[in-house]
Amino acid sequence: MTGVRKGLTRVEVALRWDPSSTGTPANDLDIVAAVFEAADPYGEPVYLVHFGSRSPDGTITLNRDSHTGQGFGFDEVMTLELDRMAERLGRVVVGVVIQDADTGEGAVKTFGDIAGTGVRIRDGHTDLALGGFESVPDATAATIAEFTRDGSGAWSLDARLRGSVAGPEEFARTMGAAHPGP
Repeated sequence: MTGVRKGLTRVEVALRWDPSSTGTPANDLDIVAAVFEAADPYGEPVYLVHFGSRSPDGTITLNRDSHTGQGFGFDEVMTLELDRMAERLGRVVVGVVIQDADTGEGAVKTFGDIAGTGVRIRDGHTDLALGGFESVPDATAATIAEFTRDGSGAWSLDARLRGSVAGPEEFARTMGAAHPGP
């Protein structure tokens, strides 16, 4: 899942996965977005958007949330209205985290343990990026997209997958950190 696109306005990030096997802890994946000031794109996030929240200005919403992966198609969907964001905001990082990755039995659930994972990022009806988590099987969280605003105000997408072994709270704090190289 890689790609760079410019001039984005309203983007949808969708996530799918298969339910866990009967008798095992539920597969619960969540989309999370961290929003940063243009003046401090790698500092502390201005705000986070995740299950049970939305951006204060209503430009980022979680339209669908699943705790199990049951259903058809994409289980979670987040909409980012980049063209409506305040000019002072210049970077949005989107990630996925496995909730309750600690199974309580001394094991940790990773993307390699969850079948049928997939991510779709689209602008209108145009797919910008498609992929899964096969390249980060040992991760419990991953960044999937970085949206940045250039000097003219146009938003672009860098859809690069980066795995993490951080828990949900730590991942939310660190997912926007600068990453060296590709």
